[in-house]
Amino acid sequence: MQADRSSFEAYMKFLAEAASDGAPQVLETRHALSLHFNALATQSLMSLKDPDKLVLGYTRTMMGFLLLHPAPARISMIGLGGGSLAKYCHRHLPHTKVVAIEINPEVIALREQFQIPPEDERLEVVCADGAEYVANQNARPDVILVDGFLAHGMPVQLGTADFYAACHARLANTGVLVANFLESDPDIPFYLEQASTAFGQSMSLSLAEDSANYTLFAWKGPAKLPALNALLARARILETTHSLNLTRTARQLKRGERIVSDRASWPKPARLQMR
Repeated sequence: MQADRSSFEAYMKFLAEAASDGAPQVLETRHALSLHFNALATQSLMSLKDPDKLVLGYTRTMMGFLLLHPAPARISMIGLGGGSLAKYCHRHLPHTKVVAIEINPEVIALREQFQIPPEDERLEVVCADGAEYVANQNARPDVILVDGFLAHGMPVQLGTADFYAACHARLANTGVLVANFLESDPDIPFYLEQASTAFGQSMSLSLAEDSANYTLFAWKGPAKLPALNALLARARILETTHSLNLTRTARQLKRGERIVSDRASWPKPARLQMR
């Protein structure tokens, strides 16, 4: 009870003192560490007991790329934040090189607080604009994860036709793009339109697990996903080594493939019931 009281007091103190200038701020309670750009929106959440655990549901859904590419050689991540995805991939994908691209040096400066491992041959953190990095680098990642946000929301350059075209060109031949969108973002239909100029119908949109986010999956190669039974079989195998609900994500992937093909079903600013 005392622990709950101390966490509540820490949160109330944070609400009272949090700045509103968009600078990254850290809230520490007894059980968790969180990153914020304002008092109300949580950018990252880390369990102090299990720092590598994916606490936020949308991060677990983004790991659904494993259903399409279970053993990537290289992952490019746009947006480091508190490093949740970077830490998880570094720990659980030992044969994968992870490159995290973060535009804000103040966020990178918090990496030790969020227990992001030091750089080695498998982990690199680059301070750069993610869209420019994708357009100008020669590396061919198997997976690109897009989770870049500022205080006001997603930067405009991460939702354009040029950006998606650059991602498509940069990805390896069987590569997968995964992008996180806020559910309340009224521009989601625009992002889908722009993404379709590069990926065509090779896309799916899922409501993320336990959170107010949508997850876009887009891939190179065959236009259609494997059959649901094949995805479920992959999920069951992957769940023996990953603490992720990939069975749910497999079902959402197939459902989201149908939604993308029907523009009347695309999300509006209000919640689209996709469960």
